[in-house]
Amino acid sequence: MQKIMSQSLSSRNRHNRGALLFFSLVFLLFWAAAPVAAKKGPDTFVIKTSHKFPPTRDKKVQAAVAEDPAPDVTAPEVAAAADSTDTAEAEVEAPALKRKAPASSQANVPAPALRKKLSSRSAMVMDSKTGQVIYSHNADQPGQPASTIKVITGLIAIGSLRDDEMVKASRHAAAMPRSKVNLNPGKSYMVDDLINSVLLASANDASVALAEKVAGSEGSFAKLMTSKARSLGATNTLCKTASGLTAKGQQSTARDLAVVFDKAMEDREFAERIGKTTARTRFGQLLRNHNKALWRVDGAVGGKTGYTVAARQTYVGKFSRNNSALVVAIMGSETMWADLSKLVEYGFARKEQLAARQSADPVAAANAGGPLAVTTVSTAFKNDSLKVLSDHKKESSL
Repeated sequence: MQKIMSQSLSSRNRHNRGALLFFSLVFLLFWAAAPVAAKKGPDTFVIKTSHKFPPTRDKKVQAAVAEDPAPDVTAPEVAAAADSTDTAEAEVEAPALKRKAPASSQANVPAPALRKKLSSRSAMVMDSKTGQVIYSHNADQPGQPASTIKVITGLIAIGSLRDDEMVKASRHAAAMPRSKVNLNPGKSYMVDDLINSVLLASANDASVALAEKVAGSEGSFAKLMTSKARSLGATNTLCKTASGLTAKGQQSTARDLAVVFDKAMEDREFAERIGKTTARTRFGQLLRNHNKALWRVDGAVGGKTGYTVAARQTYVGKFSRNNSALVVAIMGSETMWADLSKLVEYGFARKEQLAARQSADPVAAANAGGPLAVTTVSTAFKNDSLKVLSDHKKESSL
């Protein structure tokens, strides 16, 4: 009996081994045939890779996305003086600069898509030579202008006072919050130094001192500022202070700032002063221009920054490239330098497109529209701003 059982178990083991060998052979045959089936099947692309595009194209897409700069740093709330303009905290250094990408790598983005990339409440890009609006959003929305209003303060002072006139600082002027050059009440300062302090260092105390010298009081000077704005074509600007510090009823718009600055840059002395990166006063201070676009953005000629808690970051400036000039105005921004870079590149790319279309088809160029080229990459360049006039003296005003 044991012998029979032993033979039965031996036979069953041989059968199991045979079945195992059979299924192993079937599996090997199926595995060997699988690549062929994948190549010929309807889902070949899905089986071979999970990418929607071949790897080489995918790398190009990734490279284009990587060219977008890191978001700019938001200006923190000002603790020392909630309404002080152009505070040190607001002047946050931007990330390291990159070289401008070649035109072939610039992404074609329509204006609505550009709007989504901006943090500003309102903005405007204008052709300086023709006055044509290249780009705008909420350009007529009023808001606090902060220190960009000092463009008008400086312009009036340049036209009203001689450079060598002396201005005695009042207690009211000296008590202005920062940014300031720390004028001492009762002490006299030269007009030339005070104007530079206003346009470069955005000094609130120097702004009020000049206002009182010209009009007798800051309130009277503010009325002159509003009249000056109207004469330059800024119809929605109301000035209440010489400094741009937040005041009830004070307002401007991105369109007005662009129009005023474009006209201001026609004044030779104003353009030369605001294009300087530094200046030293006769009372021993080194003034540094708050407009970092002068060394960050290709073609920057001059500009004015501003910041208050109510206004957020504001900016207006002029840029020139290849015989083309733009004026850019920004209000209510949280990432001013990043916004500025996008708008400047967008504006010049738009101009190039229109010029190309004009050459190819003048009729089509007149009705041009659609996607516009824009790059978000900041540009490093050697500053080529205007040189300072030497020994320039204004005649006494009548």
